[in-house]
Amino acid sequence: MASIKQNPAGHRLPDFRNLGVMLRLLLGVNLLALAAALVQVTHLAAWPERYIDLAVWVEPLLLCSLLLLAVLRDLLWRLPYRLAAATVIALVALQAALLHDFWRFMGFAEGGWAAVARAALLAAGCAGAMLAYFHLRAGALSPALAEARLQALTARIRPHFLFNSLNAVLSLIRAEPRRAEHALEELADLFRALMRDHRDLVPLADEIALCRQYLDLEKLRLGDRLHVEWAIDDLPGEMRVPPLMLQPLLENAVYHGIEPSAAPGTVRIRFARRGDELTVELSNPVCPEGAHVAGNRMALANIRERLALYYDLEARLEAREENGTYIVHMVLPCRN
Repeated sequence: MASIKQNPAGHRLPDFRNLGVMLRLLLGVNLLALAAALVQVTHLAAWPERYIDLAVWVEPLLLCSLLLLAVLRDLLWRLPYRLAAATVIALVALQAALLHDFWRFMGFAEGGWAAVARAALLAAGCAGAMLAYFHLRAGALSPALAEARLQALTARIRPHFLFNSLNAVLSLIRAEPRRAEHALEELADLFRALMRDHRDLVPLADEIALCRQYLDLEKLRLGDRLHVEWAIDDLPGEMRVPPLMLQPLLENAVYHGIEPSAAPGTVRIRFARRGDELTVELSNPVCPEGAHVAGNRMALANIRERLALYYDLEARLEAREENGTYIVHMVLPCRN
């Protein structure tokens, strides 16, 4: 299974297809260009103009390098880290030399091979600096630290989950023993799901099945007050997702949207695939007191942090209240 580490290759070379990595590279290289422009000017007023002159050369090289490294990502991940890093630096330096030679051929630049070599060395130094940053960042977010944080985040969910499920079963033991027996079997399945190693991604089908079992147990407790509507369209069967991503949100939807009201309510869950993204939308009625805001805050912050550990900036989670309905919108990248 894919680990929580954003880089599955086992070393600290960044994922050049990750949106967060791309944004950090764009920001980091432009900050280096700003620093270079500041060093070159004699008057501070000339700093912006000098940076623009440098950006004309830097941005095409940066975009070309990002495209090339994204295409070669899987090949680079198969190499040992030092060899992969050296390859990245060499590729960037080669692209810088070719680009500078092209500008010289077009008449936009002057100088001989010494100028070409200078451009290649500057690009190599910049690439080395960015790789050093990602190496240090990967050390700060080492697998041991990220996995320990993930286990702690998951542990916050379990007591509420199990407490509500046990209450649902206890309410049936005397009145409907057969249904209670069936519910206990489902609860045992839920226990097994909770005992898994939550560092790893799980099949999307398993996550949906877990949520269905949870909602079945809650429906035993709440009866006709709880209605559930599922909408599942074009889901990739091989896709894997972080464990316990949807269940805490469903728990909040039931606890804060259905349980406080005497009237029946509907929890709606919709899955849809849009290109390389999976969209998950969950909605529930808003209770009159508005307690859902405080109750959902911990679960939302919990899941946002876990999404950041798994996907960096490629996933997002938003929540809003609209026309008496509380809506949680989650977007995940489709990964096998």
